[in-house]
Amino acid sequence: MQFTTPLKSNSIKIMLVGSGELGKEVIIEAQRLGIETVAVDSYNNAPAHLVANKSYVINMKNKEELLEVIRRERPTYILPEIEALSIDALIEAEREGFHVIPNADAVKKTMNRKNIREFAASELGVKTSNYLFVKDYESLCEAVEQIGIPCVVKPVMSSSGHGQSVVKSKDDILRAWDSAKEARGDSSELIVEEFIKFDYEITLLTVRNEKETVFCEPIGHIQEDGDYVLSWQPMDMSEVALKKAQEIAKKVTDGLGGRGLFGVEFFVKDEEVYFSELSPRPHDTGMVTLITQSQSEFALHVRAVLGLPLDFIFYGAGASGAYKSDAESVCPTFNIDENAFGKNSFVRVFGKPNSHKGRRMAVALVFDEVESAKKRAREIALSIKE
Repeated sequence: MQFTTPLKSNSIKIMLVGSGELGKEVIIEAQRLGIETVAVDSYNNAPAHLVANKSYVINMKNKEELLEVIRRERPTYILPEIEALSIDALIEAEREGFHVIPNADAVKKTMNRKNIREFAASELGVKTSNYLFVKDYESLCEAVEQIGIPCVVKPVMSSSGHGQSVVKSKDDILRAWDSAKEARGDSSELIVEEFIKFDYEITLLTVRNEKETVFCEPIGHIQEDGDYVLSWQPMDMSEVALKKAQEIAKKVTDGLGGRGLFGVEFFVKDEEVYFSELSPRPHDTGMVTLITQSQSEFALHVRAVLGLPLDFIFYGAGASGAYKSDAESVCPTFNIDENAFGKNSFVRVFGKPNSHKGRRMAVALVFDEVESAKKRAREIALSIKE
């Protein structure tokens, strides 16, 4: 492959649409290969803005604003990093010859839960939990009765678990409705999902291009309020369950097509595997790969986009613990014990310009046997003070 230098007339150029902490790592990996990078987001000084060659602040849901930036910069590859963007702009950009990752149709299918669930369950015949979609409160009450209690209620489109809640009794229905409606993203329609009494859930990072598909070791994780707080790799699971997850992940990603890394989520009960969700980009639980693999999920994403080989070495077990702010500040500061920076641990501070309660601001990473790594990563994350 021929490589180039940034800011030249012949530069290979990647544009990120959405520039959070995951995008920041993608930009860093791209720049290591001499790729010119452009970071686009809806607010100033987003994490990826801080490391990109160029940055823009626009309304990413506005078709014309997004298309104007794409046409001005003429990127080689467009990498959506969030769901809250104009899919019509990406479809039009693809028509004009721009390369959307993995492709505009895959982004459309995965940007909300209705599209990807119906694609996986109805078109591909993949095993999922039972589900219904609703648009009003009366229909929600009926769906909860039909699906059964407990059940899970989510907006069809949101990120990082926002607006997701578990209905454990009829008294929870109104709270779940309000929570979903207040979430950022598209809450015009909600999904009511059977609560699978699973043993554990995993993220299976699946990387593909036109030549091959590879899998990272499965990642176990714990969520609170629908957002991950702890992940570890590898998740101890049977060969039977792992093979089922890999087969489903390949079937779904082959169906979507295109290049890139996909974060495929599953519920596992005994040796039964249920498809849950999919993101066509690096996954927050996959930050653990920053310490466990020779090529992190971000490096693998860039390699897949460029059509490079997808080989990597899994160094060994580790864990990541998310630090979520408990403060409101326009000048965030973090008190992190120096012992967090050891021979097998470190912290990544994302550099977000302001903090608010519940916002993910940093991640602790530990390389160690799984249980020890989980314990230490959580300890470090909980010890951070603002």
